[in-house]
Amino acid sequence: MIDNLLGLKETSRDDITAILDDAVKLKNDVLEQDIKKSNILSGKSIITLFFENSTRTRVSFELASKYLGATAANISAGGSSIAKGETLIDTAKTLEAMGTDVIIIRHSMSGSPHLISKYIGSKVINAGDGMNEHPTQALLDIMTIREKKGKVEGLKVAIVGDVKHSRVARSNIYGLNKLGAEVVLAGPSTLLPSNLQDMGVKVYTDVEKAVEGADVVMGLRIQLERQKKGLFPSIREYNKYFGIDERRLSMAKPDAILMHPGPVNRGVELNPQVADGSQSVINQQVTNGVCVRMAVLNMLANGKRYDNLV
Repeated sequence: MIDNLLGLKETSRDDITAILDDAVKLKNDVLEQDIKKSNILSGKSIITLFFENSTRTRVSFELASKYLGATAANISAGGSSIAKGETLIDTAKTLEAMGTDVIIIRHSMSGSPHLISKYIGSKVINAGDGMNEHPTQALLDIMTIREKKGKVEGLKVAIVGDVKHSRVARSNIYGLNKLGAEVVLAGPSTLLPSNLQDMGVKVYTDVEKAVEGADVVMGLRIQLERQKKGLFPSIREYNKYFGIDERRLSMAKPDAILMHPGPVNRGVELNPQVADGSQSVINQQVTNGVCVRMAVLNMLANGKRYDNLV
């Protein structure tokens, strides 16, 4: 049983599977009901502490908390005492002193969740730390793959785009490898870290080779602000050589699914025809994000698996 969720690198295969199994039950028992309400986290206090902008992740965690009956609050960096000079550790200790059971943190500095977890007794969930990991995003991706393909083991998953700066890619690599998938990566050489082979993946600079025969194709968001650093010639050229369009997607298996962590830069990572096409499961990923986060919150706040008592 996990004590915190800091990353999938340190999360076992059994714990990953347990979270996914609980998420499926919670999807059926809570999210798909007309009245989305449970009391399993009644009396628990959960705070989202976000130092970076977010829509999907923050709202998903807040809804997951409220659907399970917890008291939820959101703090942004601009509205916190950090803007007055308070340290991250002191902020975390202050929140703990208020009776907070779970702190969900997103921070631009890699290792921030790991740091505060050493100083507080409240449970800590990493909602994205720098270029390191984003474990709940990978878990919702894997849940969607299991839901659509019936398994993860033995599948070929092609991840395309800005791998170098992607915490989503790293968490997916750790999680998918532990569950027995074959992970292949593709992108411009300037956006591929040099140590990827050490992570047990195949690496291509030719997208078509990467997606050939894939069961799952996942596009990664190009952070447009990085274009100013000259990591690829232009947005137009990126789309021409690395964007997923109907022709490239057709090189995957006929029943392949298309994924993206969002938000999508249309006409850059994905062309609109495939983003909105029949193979796209992007909206299902968002739905499953709430389920995964409910499962993680229950496991940490209650210290046990979900037992179907709504």
